[in-house]
Amino acid sequence: MGASKKESVEVEKREEEKKKSKKTQPTKKEKLSTEESLLHKKQEDTATDYKEFSEDDSSEDYKSAEESEAGDSETSGDEGFHNTGSNEGLANEGQSEDSEPDLGGEESDSSEDEVAPRNTVGDVPLEWYRDEKHIGYDIAGKKLKKKEKQDKLDSFLANVDDSKNWRKIYDEYNDEEVELTKEETKLIRRVLKGKAPHGDFDPYAPYVDWFKWEDSKHPLSNAPEPKSRFIPSKWEAKKVLGLVRAIRKGLIKFDKPKEEPRFYMLWGDDASSSEKTGHLSYIPAPKPNLPGHEESYNPSLEYIPTQEEINSYQLMDEEDRPKFIPKRFTSLRSIPAYENAVKDSFERCLDLYLCPRVRKKRINIDPESLKPKLPSRKDLKPYPATCYLEYRGHKGAVMSISTEASGQWIASGSSDGTVRLWEVETCRCIKVWEFGEVVQYVAWNPLPELPILAVSVGQDVFLLNTGLGNEETQRKVKELLHVATSTVLDGSGNKVSAWNWLQDDKHEGIRLQHFKTVYSVEWHRKGDYFSTVMPAGDSKAILIHQLSKKFTQRHPFKLHGLPVSAVFHPTRSIFFVSTKKNVRVYDLLKQKLIKKLETGLREVSSISVHPAGDNVIVGSRDGKLCWFDMDLSSKPYKVLKCHPKDINNVAFHRSYPLFASCSDDCTAYVFHGMVYSDLNQNPLIVPLEILRGHASSNGRGVLDCKFHPRQPWLFTAGADSLIKLYCH
Repeated sequence: MGASKKESVEVEKREEEKKKSKKTQPTKKEKLSTEESLLHKKQEDTATDYKEFSEDDSSEDYKSAEESEAGDSETSGDEGFHNTGSNEGLANEGQSEDSEPDLGGEESDSSEDEVAPRNTVGDVPLEWYRDEKHIGYDIAGKKLKKKEKQDKLDSFLANVDDSKNWRKIYDEYNDEEVELTKEETKLIRRVLKGKAPHGDFDPYAPYVDWFKWEDSKHPLSNAPEPKSRFIPSKWEAKKVLGLVRAIRKGLIKFDKPKEEPRFYMLWGDDASSSEKTGHLSYIPAPKPNLPGHEESYNPSLEYIPTQEEINSYQLMDEEDRPKFIPKRFTSLRSIPAYENAVKDSFERCLDLYLCPRVRKKRINIDPESLKPKLPSRKDLKPYPATCYLEYRGHKGAVMSISTEASGQWIASGSSDGTVRLWEVETCRCIKVWEFGEVVQYVAWNPLPELPILAVSVGQDVFLLNTGLGNEETQRKVKELLHVATSTVLDGSGNKVSAWNWLQDDKHEGIRLQHFKTVYSVEWHRKGDYFSTVMPAGDSKAILIHQLSKKFTQRHPFKLHGLPVSAVFHPTRSIFFVSTKKNVRVYDLLKQKLIKKLETGLREVSSISVHPAGDNVIVGSRDGKLCWFDMDLSSKPYKVLKCHPKDINNVAFHRSYPLFASCSDDCTAYVFHGMVYSDLNQNPLIVPLEILRGHASSNGRGVLDCKFHPRQPWLFTAGADSLIKLYCH
């Protein structure tokens, strides 16, 4: 059958060649049409052969034909190659006869021109063009009309007439029919049979085990299941029996199902609707009172007032006067228009508008439950509670006190112009320095081997030798307190005349002159540096002095406001400067501002740093005490309103979790302040004790308070010229 078809095709080719030879020179389009027709016929023949061969399911060689599909594809490819060769030969013959050169490029261009314009819709959904006659536009902007769709009868007849119609698929997006190739039909058949689309794919390839299972131990076991798996659990039976007995005795009660009312209002009311909606805050709108018998147009005679009663209504107050006087009419037509209709409707709307439609529930809360749960004071012992000793000797108010590093001595400065050195345990006054002027501040050197006392008197700061310690200690102290020159140089090498280091032979120490009154003196933890604070708004207000080199330098930062006090960090090179409104934290090595603590207080009076260095307490003139957690925020962690008057000083204990504040109300408050190493846990602050005992003098109370360095004791200095020691 195939051979006969090939012969017929060759005969047709010869006849066509004879016709071409009779004609004059052929055109390019005629050449292409002949070649395309030959190729199209050849493909039709091979397709019909393949279809007949594939659709013959009843034949015995069907399976062998399917297995030889790959071989058929190869032979079909070879046939295609021979066909193209034959076509090329025909073309060459035509060229030899007509002596026309081969123009392959021009032929391809002409074939592209003959292709119909494709859909130019792009990414637009096709639903937009469902009811339109066109689909997209061409380059010139003209509409591309859709192809007319065949009805079912035409499509059926086309399938009967055309044997290749089963290969055609309608492309809705491009509005054209696409004919599947042999390779595509083979792929579809393999997918329908559940095979891999490509024949080269091997679904049963040998498994490659990438892991070694030689030394592995499998947890699974082939042992038979125990008999206990098939026996009901006795424990469950006992549990069920106990529950049944509890239900019978009434120990376990079940919620009864809610019984719905048998009868209900058909239209309902506002109350039922509010219950159904479940809104607790809903309040129905107020309803006007229903009219009574007296408001009828034809009421009984008993409701109609007499003329005397109507006249008496005019003599009554407007509030007590009845708003409606019943009248009698014979018919509805004779009823006049209501005079206050607009006014009543307005008042009704006003009631609906101004009615509070939210129900505010009162919450009954026990005030004790709102208080934070704090540990018992007994568990927080030891802490100072009672007055144990009194130090008497000053004739004026004790302005400042300071404890020695070992805790054996205490120094005090008073407004009577004297500085006294006391022994803590015996209350014995060992030494007195007289200055003849109010002593503002005293500060002991933090090193035990340097018993040096810094005293601020007016515009001078005195560094005094207390005379404590052995001979070697005294020799070292005398060397430090010796001044060779009376002037110092600043950082740029210029001479500074605002402050001078002078030798003070009267008090056997050093006299450091300033240009203003010195408020406070604070030592660095190493004992070689100390700072002084003066009431000025520029950089000269805070000075840092070095004792070993007799060197003084200004505070390297610009101040914003009048400084109150300055404190060194206990462990790091950080400097705290408190003004009247906030606290600024500086890094002395990097010389930059680290943080600004916003107190929100009226006026800051004192500051103290926790021994760990991460927490700061600030006292104020309005009686508030602020606790700052520097790792947490720049705002206060806690604000304690404890004193009714000004807070004069605050202090932390070096080793115990205690801090205290003293005020002009003649009291000192002791608090428990535990700081945890865990950053997720906030500090614990518990008020412990209120220490009383000082008397008021000229409106002043307790002026200073300091903790003992080793014991949970508190020293307080009052305006009544007394120093008191409170012990646990």
